[in-house]
Amino acid sequence: MTVEQLQIAYSPCPNDTFVFDALAHDRVPGAPALDVTFADIDVTNGMAERGEFDVLKVSYAVLPYVLDDYALLPCGGALGRGCGPLVLTREADTGGTSLLERSRELGGLTGRTVAVPSEKSTAYLLFRLWAADTVADGVGEIVVMPFHEIMPAVRDGKVDAGLVIHEARFTYRNYGLHKLADMGEHWEHTTGLPIPLGAIIAKRSLGEQKLRLLADSIRTSVRAAWDDPEVSRPYVMEHAQEMDPAVADQHIGLYVNEFTAELGEDGYAAVRGLLTRAAAEGLVPPLGPDALRFP
Repeated sequence: MTVEQLQIAYSPCPNDTFVFDALAHDRVPGAPALDVTFADIDVTNGMAERGEFDVLKVSYAVLPYVLDDYALLPCGGALGRGCGPLVLTREADTGGTSLLERSRELGGLTGRTVAVPSEKSTAYLLFRLWAADTVADGVGEIVVMPFHEIMPAVRDGKVDAGLVIHEARFTYRNYGLHKLADMGEHWEHTTGLPIPLGAIIAKRSLGEQKLRLLADSIRTSVRAAWDDPEVSRPYVMEHAQEMDPAVADQHIGLYVNEFTAELGEDGYAAVRGLLTRAAAEGLVPPLGPDALRFP
């Protein structure tokens, strides 16, 4: 790594490799060079809390713990509509009943083991907010495991339910599983806002000029991928962990959208809304009034 390179960590998921393809391969003129590490979101959340790496893709849920040292970039992340985490079980949806009734039919998840990808993930915050509103008796034991292990664990009876993210929205039926609830539907119904999932953060110590250059470079990288998606395909599929190309395209279509290019008013409202609600439930520390300001 040269002095000029920024250490960056993001996931091997198609949305991240699609977003960063041009930037990671030096096809954005004037952009800072990157030294890329691939890591799942739970790993990058820990990196952020330890102050490792210059730039990281993290869960929005971890922001209250790291914003003293890192700035939230206004682009490059994952927000959207119709893209929330799901709670899956082996039991079939009874149909024709409300989410609350379905939850109660399954014992309200009380006493049941629920696998989650991280207790500091946005998915987990959305799950806890859903449970507070919907599951009258509360949930049972929470077990943290890598997200790619959750559906097999539910299928094999190792856990009673699983909170899943990413391409699991498209593939859970392949495991014989059933959707109990959609965390995103609940969030959008109660707030009217997009679902905040993953954020790009960078160290404040880089300084305002470099932070703005980085943000501009990420926007350019996103637009380059949109302009010619086939250029990014080898990078996407190289790291997509044997994912079907059609699923990878669905993944990108769902998680790379206008909020990736610019958070905008609705994006910032969604982030602050999530973290304010979570703080009120005692799930995260409260945000300061200028915590989300960029740079």
